[in-house]
Amino acid sequence: MKLFSEKAIVQLLAIFLGFTFFGAGMAKLYNGHSYFGWIGPVWLIERLEEYSLGLYAKFIALSQVLIGYLLLTSRFKLLGSIMMVPMILNILMVTISQQWRGTPFVLAVLLIFNLIILWHYRSFFPPLLNENLKKVKSSSVSLKSSLGHLVWLSGLSLQFLSIAISYYSLRFAFLISFAGLSISILSFLVDKKINLRNLNEANQTNS
Repeated sequence: MKLFSEKAIVQLLAIFLGFTFFGAGMAKLYNGHSYFGWIGPVWLIERLEEYSLGLYAKFIALSQVLIGYLLLTSRFKLLGSIMMVPMILNILMVTISQQWRGTPFVLAVLLIFNLIILWHYRSFFPPLLNENLKKVKSSSVSLKSSLGHLVWLSGLSLQFLSIAISYYSLRFAFLISFAGLSISILSFLVDKKINLRNLNEANQTNS
């Protein structure tokens, strides 16, 4: 008997990768690098500014926040894992060119974790190689609603707002960030409610 199903493993990997890169990006952008996370360096922007690459470093940090959030909230795991590949490779090139020991190996492991997620969703990729394929075979799942997307997006917006607030009040910034994360996770409840309403309306129409 398996301790964890493939779906559960993918979910755990997505949350782990999401937390890793979301926290890394927020720590680079927060005042005093005060946001929590386990992977660095948090001073990447300051370091690359010495080579007139500060804007590029900020772009990497913002990308980490966005892509990490896609995975951490689990709403857009496939999109996040696809975007994760070029982001990790970009960071990998920076660490190799700066001759940072150890970091490239950590990134390689994280890339492998991400490839496991992509392998799980491999049935979605044939249309990328053959545009004539219009349908993707997959199991029946509840549809994500437009309202749910808007709720999720509002949570993401609060993350970027919390970065600006961190330069005035760290405590309030952390509160805004946590509230945004909670709101994005609640987007699944919005989907569930809308799907249930649509199902009830369909049953009433057929009866």
